[in-house]
Amino acid sequence: MKQLVAAILATTALVAPASAQEISEFRIGILGGENAQDRMNSNECLREKTEELLGVETKLFAPADYNGVIQGLLGGTIDMAWLGASAYAKVYLSDAEAVEPILVKVNNDGGYGYYSVGFARKDAGVASLDDMKGKVFGFGDPNSTSGFLIPSIEIPQATGATMTSGDYFGEVKFTGGHEQTIVAVNNGDVDAGVTWADGLGEWEDGYNSGALRKAVDAGLVDMNDLVEIWKSKPIPEGPVVLRSELPSDVKVKMTALMASLKSLDEDCAYGVLQGEAKGFMPITHDAYTAIIEARKLKSN
Repeated sequence: MKQLVAAILATTALVAPASAQEISEFRIGILGGENAQDRMNSNECLREKTEELLGVETKLFAPADYNGVIQGLLGGTIDMAWLGASAYAKVYLSDAEAVEPILVKVNNDGGYGYYSVGFARKDAGVASLDDMKGKVFGFGDPNSTSGFLIPSIEIPQATGATMTSGDYFGEVKFTGGHEQTIVAVNNGDVDAGVTWADGLGEWEDGYNSGALRKAVDAGLVDMNDLVEIWKSKPIPEGPVVLRSELPSDVKVKMTALMASLKSLDEDCAYGVLQGEAKGFMPITHDAYTAIIEARKLKSN
C-alpha cells in the first residue's frame, strides 16, 4: 500500500496542482444488491485503503434503497459510488454537473456489459415468460437498471403487454433489491424475479460475477434449484462516479486507487467487484447516453 500511495502521490504532483480545497472526511456510498452488513463487509477493505491514501476519516454508507445513494451524491453527502447505469442517468438528469463518471468494471472477457436475468425455481413450473401469465414477478428497485429499467422496456416487447399488475403478470412486485429478489424467488414468495449477472462462466456458480454469484457465495441459494427464464440484451455496466466538487488531487488519487485495486489486493477487489472480474477501466459519460434517453422516456 505504501508503494501505491507513493506512486499515486507522484502522479498527483504531476497532473494536479496543489488544491486550495481540503476535505475533512471521504464518504463512499454503496448501492443495494445484498444486505447492508454484507455490503459494508465487502467494501471495508476499500474504506481502509481510502483512509490511508487520503489521510482523512473514510466512511461507508449503505442506504436501504438506490435513491439513498442518488440523493447523497446530489446533496453532497456522498463523495464516491459505483452506480448502475440507470442510477447514473437519474443523477445526471437531476443535475448534470453533480458527478463525474471515471471508471467501469471490466469483465473477464474484456467487455463491460452485463445482463438482466429472469429466473425462477425449477419446481415452480416456470420455464419462460410464457409461463408467467397471471403470476407474481419480483423486481428489485425502481432505480435499478437490471432490476427494473431494462426489464420494463424489454419484457413488454416479449409479452405484448404492459408491466401493470393484472395486465399480463398477476402482480408486479418490488422486493427492495437484488438479494431480496433472489431470496423471494428461492423461498417461493414470488414466482420469478430479475437480477444482474455478467453472463460469463457457469449457471451453477451464479455466473462469474453479479448478484447471483454473491448469493451463492453467501450460501443463500443453490443454483441447481433455479432456472433461467429470460435474459436481456447486453447492458453497459454502470460507472464509478466522483462528486464533481471534490478537490482535483482527491479525484486523481481515488481514480488511481480504484484502477489499481485488482492488482493491489485481489481479495478486496473480489468483494468490491461482486465476483470475478478483470478490474476497473476508464469510462466517460458518452457510454451512457442511450440509458439516459431510455430513463428520460420512462419518466415522461
